[in-house]
Amino acid sequence: MIWPPHRRESREWNPRHRQGSRADRTLESVDVSIPPMIGSLHCDLVGAVARVHEEAVISVARLEAGFGEHLVPLSDFLLRSESVASSKIEHIDAGWRAFGKALAGGKANEEAKSQLAAVKALIVMVDAAGGGPITLETLLSAHRLLMAPDYYTARDSGKVRDVQHWVGGSDYTPIDALYVPPPPELVDDLMADLVEFAKRTDLPILAQAAIAHAQFESIHPFIDGNGRIGRALISAILRRRGLTRRVTVPLAPVMLADTRRYFDQLTRYRAGDADEFVEYVARAAIVSSEAAQDSARALAELPSYWRDIARPRSNSADEKIIDALLDMPIFSADTAQRITGTTDASTYRALGRLTAAGVLEVLSESKRNQIWAATGVLAELDALTTTIGRRTTEHP
Repeated sequence: MIWPPHRRESREWNPRHRQGSRADRTLESVDVSIPPMIGSLHCDLVGAVARVHEEAVISVARLEAGFGEHLVPLSDFLLRSESVASSKIEHIDAGWRAFGKALAGGKANEEAKSQLAAVKALIVMVDAAGGGPITLETLLSAHRLLMAPDYYTARDSGKVRDVQHWVGGSDYTPIDALYVPPPPELVDDLMADLVEFAKRTDLPILAQAAIAHAQFESIHPFIDGNGRIGRALISAILRRRGLTRRVTVPLAPVMLADTRRYFDQLTRYRAGDADEFVEYVARAAIVSSEAAQDSARALAELPSYWRDIARPRSNSADEKIIDALLDMPIFSADTAQRITGTTDASTYRALGRLTAAGVLEVLSESKRNQIWAATGVLAELDALTTTIGRRTTEHP
């Protein structure tokens, strides 16, 4: 397809405080990158890109349609996988167990809180897209949720930036930056144009999602959180266009597996090579959808495995917990008691037996707020990310 490259313009640099190296202190101008307006552009896919795009759409549709009764637990599983991997790209990694404690309301570290905030932001964006067009307020609301755990970043959340910033390079000026996005006075118009592009229904679905993501990252509308919100935008567009209704395609693990290639692809988009970025996202969708189908099959087999190793009595508290584990693989004692409908003592005995059998593991030893997780589900979360990573590096 014919796609306009970003323009480069030299802008005067007037820092409030002169800090850093001599080069930082004497910097007088900076080259900024200005994305094109894309709201009315067309994505006419041809040749190999069109074929890969079609294959990707089929793979996502197969994932969505293929797992009937298991879609509810699978949808939560994939959404968490996508959000956590997206956070890892930004070097935020609490680990699944710490994240699980945060998810169940336990005491959590800052990284776990940040990962949980990414899950909430993705949910807000996808749910909003399922009910209507994606708007700027959708993005701002998600950004407020994402930034909420940190007092300092929360102060700048939910609004587009009003300062010039940059990616990489010096801490003090854009000197030697990897990328300098457009100046703040252009951000409002560029975001309005991006929202118009995201609302359209006449474009190839995955191509629209891929380009919207690359354009969002190029605008870099926020002080922080651009990567996670921009990747969530892909899932939101897939939901808005009806390609997904319940599942979230875990694309971020592909990007995490080879971040250099991911960032290189964004750079090529800025040079006008939209076709290659569309193909990159389409291939990522194929890899992740096929791996997610493998995880769905593994999850479907877990309840039978749990019964084999725990041998619960019919209608016992143990059996009721096992029956609920796919829907609620991480939970507190209060939740367990609601599931079993029995006394504290009976519930704790059931939890003890299931832990001893290897069905559950304790994530938090705190007597005031113990948290358990289904061991097999945590293992599969790790397995999905590992599988996607391996397949990504084997078939770049």
